[in-house]
Order: sequence, then C-alpha cells, then structure tokens
Amino acid sequence: MAKFYSEINDALRNFIQEQKLFFTATASKVGRINLSPKGIDTFRCLDQKTVAYLDLTGSGNETAAHLNE
Repeated sequence: MAKFYSEINDALRNFIQEQKLFFTATASKVGRINLSPKGIDTFRCLDQKTVAYLDLTGSGNETAAHLNE
C-alpha cells in the first residue's frame, strides 16, 4: 500500500535526495497511459509541501501533453 505524508520532513527529504531514479505516470482523457522513468538529478524538494522535476523530453513529450489536457 502507498504511504501518504502531509509534509516532507528532513528524513524524507534526505531519502528523496539520495534517489537516482524516479517515475512519473500520466493518463490522457481517452485513457492512454504513459509511465516514464526519470533521473539525472532532476527532482527537487522546494519546501515541506512542494516538489518539482525538470521534464526533459526524449522520444516525445507525452507527459506534458497529458498535463495540458
């Protein structure tokens, strides 16, 4: 089961910063699913409730297309 956190504490922030790989998943309105591995140190904790990542395009930009729907 997934675990949910109301905020990012120091221990969780340290764990996140140590990761070399993470995944994003999106789905279009018609149900097409995209699951993308991400890496190269592009994920950041901006504060206790905000995260961000640099979405570098590769073989397309399906993640951004889904988010724009």
